[in-house]
Amino acid sequence: MATPKKGRSASAQSKPGRSLALILIAIVALTGGMFASGHTKPRLGIDLAGGTSITLRAVPEAGNEAAINKTNMDTAVSIMERRVNGLGVSEAEVQTQGRENIIVNIPKGTNSEQARKQVGTTAKLYFRPVLATEVSGGQGAASPSPSPTGSPTDKPSGEATDKPAATDKGSASPSASATTQGRAVTDGLKADATPSASASDKAGASPSPSASGGTAEGDASALQEKYAKLDCTDEKTRSTVGDGVKASAPTLACGKNSQGQWQKYILGPAEVDGTDVDEAQAVLNTQTGAGWTVTMDFTDSGAKKFANITGKLAQNQSPQNQFAIVLDGEVVSDPYVRQALTGGNAEISGNFTQQSAQELANMLSYGALPLTFKVDSMTTVTAALGDDQLEAGLIAGAIGLALVIIYLLAYYRGLSFIAILSLLVSAALTYTLMSLLGPAIGFALNLPAVCGAIVAIGITADSFIVYFERVRDEIREGRTLRPAVERAWPRARRTILVSDFVSFLAAAVLFIVTVGKVQGFAFTLGLTTLLDVVVVFLFTKPLLTLMARRPFFANGHKWSGLDPKSLGAQPPLRRTRRPVAPVDPKEA
Repeated sequence: MATPKKGRSASAQSKPGRSLALILIAIVALTGGMFASGHTKPRLGIDLAGGTSITLRAVPEAGNEAAINKTNMDTAVSIMERRVNGLGVSEAEVQTQGRENIIVNIPKGTNSEQARKQVGTTAKLYFRPVLATEVSGGQGAASPSPSPTGSPTDKPSGEATDKPAATDKGSASPSASATTQGRAVTDGLKADATPSASASDKAGASPSPSASGGTAEGDASALQEKYAKLDCTDEKTRSTVGDGVKASAPTLACGKNSQGQWQKYILGPAEVDGTDVDEAQAVLNTQTGAGWTVTMDFTDSGAKKFANITGKLAQNQSPQNQFAIVLDGEVVSDPYVRQALTGGNAEISGNFTQQSAQELANMLSYGALPLTFKVDSMTTVTAALGDDQLEAGLIAGAIGLALVIIYLLAYYRGLSFIAILSLLVSAALTYTLMSLLGPAIGFALNLPAVCGAIVAIGITADSFIVYFERVRDEIREGRTLRPAVERAWPRARRTILVSDFVSFLAAAVLFIVTVGKVQGFAFTLGLTTLLDVVVVFLFTKPLLTLMARRPFFANGHKWSGLDPKSLGAQPPLRRTRRPVAPVDPKEA
């Protein structure tokens, strides 16, 4: 028995059925796994299913650039996941992209603005004493907010009191309460910058000189000047107020009161921060008739800090008996205190609705992030628009596939049968893998990914064309089909591998350097490129080897696409002998 020549595979020539059986087993196994897992459809991305996608970028702080690392990014993802869960949504995604980006995908049914506030509000949470506050933008003084029972009161809408730990949790975005009055705060800005507890302060007496001398007094005067000019009704001003101010220094801030008016504040140094809050919950208090309240449980160190600041605040008059809960430079609540809260827990009560109580509780629970983030982009897609985009993508894919099939039928005739079957096998592998990768790694089929799948149709068809043309070249040189199939394969294989390697390399680079939806295109392109190699090696080549043994193809039927005559084949070269001249018997 002759040994196969170099470059040929004996098994490929004699046992192509093994390769076909292997790929069919793989298809059956993947299909079975798909139905067994219950995930029979690819998971759709936000742009197809509808919802909100937010891209957050970590912003390095001066002198602390090393803070942007894997540990802090993972911590931020964990906190954001809890925030999103606090909204009461399901199947939301929070994941890192690259070194400094976080992608938050929230499915349809969630208010996009609420989601942005919950996830995009990423600065650290602080509790600061209120030194002065008034309505901003010349709107006039804030009117007193009603008490829970409806009687008038000059107190703000939030009240902090000792309260046992509650059990019900809540969620949503921040809500600020109303505050009143503004007064001289020079004494609160000097020395340790905490509100004075002296009798003279309660009576509104002129402040005494501070221990820090003229420098602190000058800083206090400058801050009060800025406060006088501060207009919280201007969005640009609100976005920059308090920028660059350390937690240990006084600052200015803005927040909305219960009447929807913008309030401006002078706040003292942070006494408690978000990491000191162990848990916060929204609770419906039916025992005292307070309605919806927000309860807070502090850590051991947080309880001591909170007891200390509330003890000082309780001795002052409004508004200096209030503390402001500040998140991302905005005051989300400003309750007052009547006594030192030493129990390690507290309740904020007032004119809360269920939603506003849940919003504040969620921010208190999940407000502290290890990094500062900037919202790079936020895209909201309605379910109807997503359906339209998906339908348009499927139509585009069907048109592309139809054009490829028409070309194959017109040009390759019988060979197109092999190409179409190969395309179907590739489609089956792609569909089952996408369905399984959804629950496995969180892969979601978005619109760019659909585009990647459409491009892959051309890449896959190109591999078939390379091989078919190599076979036809061999036939043009005068060889029969079976040896032509084997001789064409090594050269076609090299070309296919080089072409697919370039496509996969481009997809890999695109996946690494991009963020968000473009990665869906890159991932799909890379996946389908790998599947192209698998299909060509384990299905197209073995199937063509089997078909070459059939008379329809082997004899070069005119509809086979391999007719030697229509391909302009040269007749096979044969060695001939010169005729021998006859010998005359007489001469012999």
